[in-house]
Amino acid sequence: MKDRKLLMIPGPIEFTPEVLRAMGMPTTSHVAPNFIEAFGQALERLRQVFLCPSGQPFVVAGSGSLAMDMAAANLVEPGDKALVVNTGYFGDRFGDILERYGATVTYARAPAVGDAPALEDVEAALKGGAYKLMTITHVDTSTAVCADVKGLAALGRQYDTLVVVDGVCSVAGEEMRQEKWGIDLALTASQKAIGVPPGLALVVAGPRALDAFHERKAPVGSYYADWTQWLPVMEAYEARKPSYYGTPAVNLLWALNVSLGQILDEGMEARFARHRRLSDAFKAAVAALGMGQVPVSADKTATTLTAPYFPAGVDRSMLAHVKEAGVIVAGGLHPAIKAKYFRVGHMGVVSASDILATVGAIEYGLAQAGYEFEPGAGLSAAQAALLRR
Repeated sequence: MKDRKLLMIPGPIEFTPEVLRAMGMPTTSHVAPNFIEAFGQALERLRQVFLCPSGQPFVVAGSGSLAMDMAAANLVEPGDKALVVNTGYFGDRFGDILERYGATVTYARAPAVGDAPALEDVEAALKGGAYKLMTITHVDTSTAVCADVKGLAALGRQYDTLVVVDGVCSVAGEEMRQEKWGIDLALTASQKAIGVPPGLALVVAGPRALDAFHERKAPVGSYYADWTQWLPVMEAYEARKPSYYGTPAVNLLWALNVSLGQILDEGMEARFARHRRLSDAFKAAVAALGMGQVPVSADKTATTLTAPYFPAGVDRSMLAHVKEAGVIVAGGLHPAIKAKYFRVGHMGVVSASDILATVGAIEYGLAQAGYEFEPGAGLSAAQAALLRR
């Protein structure tokens, strides 16, 4: 009897059999020739996935929070000014991290939960700030709000400010063109759209970010995150030579190289388009079932994630019924609205059949919670959207 549930949370996500096989293979030495080749190839492939040919990738054992910490530790010196474009919980977190390394932080906050700061408001802050860097959460996992990274990055360049993008819930799913858009550093974690189990912090630093690191006067305030130690390691593995600072997560790196190969086989343009198509179908189902969403408008809504509000009379107990129907979705995260909504991740290897299965399970959960709706309304809307494309 099949008892495995479909995992449709904002990460960890579902993984391909090939990735899972790589995770389960016998662990090699971190200086074995075949591992050195796999690690070097993964670094090269990261540039292609981030669309940043001139970038320097870093792959370090840790979570997305470590990737954020690496960005702050290596780019911030005590007294630097930082602007945080804040669209939710993870904007707050980035601000906390920056302050830990001595930055003076200013927030460009959204006017309401589910919204994003207007470009003109961010520009007004940049005009009067002389900021060293600006951070942007591409998709805030707490709100499903997608920031206008392209427009914000252009402003950062205009005002000579380093642009740092938290792409934990976006890279390899949401359209992001690091080099073309002028993003100086982008980061993510393995368990999201990259499609590898949790445990790898992934950073790609562009030339301006590396220059800022090399020109810093104060030592890096973190021992583990210091690029002084990690940069020679990354350069060595890419040159197909062994190196050591901390033991790499060997099996995760084998799996990463497999997944990056699969992503590039699909192609970045096709991957962006697939994520948009599946997101549109799921959001059509949400609307057909009479549920609103946390993002205030379609142009602020992520393609890797949907955050529907519970309908009137329904609460988070509905999620247990969704699980009974074979699908796991996530509860709310943003403190201001935590009990009012839930979250569905649809990124990585997610397929049209996964979307339909999830909509069907949500319909079951709503029915069990006593919500009145036309059975099949969500499924019909999702299928119609899929067939239009």
